[in-house]
Amino acid sequence: MRITAINKMHIFAVMFLMSLVMSIQSPLFAPYAATLGASSVLIGIMLSSAQIANLSGNLIAGPLVDRYGKKLFITLPMFLAGILFISHGLVADPTSLLLLRILNGFALAFLIPAALALLSSYAVDSRQQGKNMAIYGMLMTIASIVAPLIGGNLGAFLGYENTYYLIGAALLIVAFYTFGFVRDQKQQTSHVRNSASSNLTFRKVLAIPKVHIVLMTGFAVMYIHGVIIYEVPYLAVEQGYSTATTGVMLSLMASGTLISLSLFFMHRFDPVKRLMFGLFGMSMSLFAIFNEMWTLPVLLFSVGFFFGIVMPAMAIAVTDAVSKEGHGRAFGLMSSFYSLGMIVSSFVTGVIRDSVNPYFIAFLVGMVIFTLVGYKKMSIQQVQEQRVYR
Repeated sequence: MRITAINKMHIFAVMFLMSLVMSIQSPLFAPYAATLGASSVLIGIMLSSAQIANLSGNLIAGPLVDRYGKKLFITLPMFLAGILFISHGLVADPTSLLLLRILNGFALAFLIPAALALLSSYAVDSRQQGKNMAIYGMLMTIASIVAPLIGGNLGAFLGYENTYYLIGAALLIVAFYTFGFVRDQKQQTSHVRNSASSNLTFRKVLAIPKVHIVLMTGFAVMYIHGVIIYEVPYLAVEQGYSTATTGVMLSLMASGTLISLSLFFMHRFDPVKRLMFGLFGMSMSLFAIFNEMWTLPVLLFSVGFFFGIVMPAMAIAVTDAVSKEGHGRAFGLMSSFYSLGMIVSSFVTGVIRDSVNPYFIAFLVGMVIFTLVGYKKMSIQQVQEQRVYR
């Protein structure tokens, strides 16, 4: 039991450090690309292309993680990402940056499904699963609060190139730590391994009704998230804000997420209801941003608060619906829909931002998906009631 707790601590440490290091670049990429001569449309293409590569990698990662274990697909992508981030600081034109962004997106696609699947393998029941995901969510949120502040200030003091060198070097250090200390749970409990893992295909996972709700919500939430990640840093280009200021705004959004994750009583409620509540709250916050009903920092905090309600519920809904043998595939699918949301939002935002407010489109996407999720939930309830009456 003590060994399991220590192994879990190493996983949490790796996921926190990984998120912290990679999130440092969030306020930097858009202004850095602009200094290399990239237009707003090209920046949108860069962001969406990386997510397309990420989506492809997510779908490939799921079966490989289930079959060969998780540690390999955490350590190797982190080494590659470290090298690619260092290369970001060496580019001299937008085309090279686009290529590096695509390669980086593909490499990182294996990380999150593998890390989440490994973390889920340490839980013995749904309650412990919820606790693990809540801790994971809090650590990721703390990282996303601190990272934009660090990134914004590093960009201001060191410059974009040197900051990317630092990010890459830090990822390489985390990769070495992962290689030395993280243990794959499957290696320790190989006698538990079930042949059902080979039978639980993507098609079977997709046939589970609750998974449909998770995937739709994941797309909508990441579409909204993608619009904010694009628009807020672009204030440094469009309105002359410093990267430190945009970093503070992103940190405010993450602060809202941390507060909602700290409300542990929320885990008593049905995860699907939490998904719907969080998505509705994010959509209404975007409506307020579009209509300038309050100051942007306050509304970003609100978006972050509802985002924190959705994300742990998403992971718990997946692990409740899919057996452990299929967690790699399930988290791969979930991550691919996250990527799809980011792809569409980055591309659409880059194309329409000069004619249509991207926040309004994000509001519409959120409310349409909210309606579809509600309809799907009612359909599932009707099927369950019919089975009971039979």
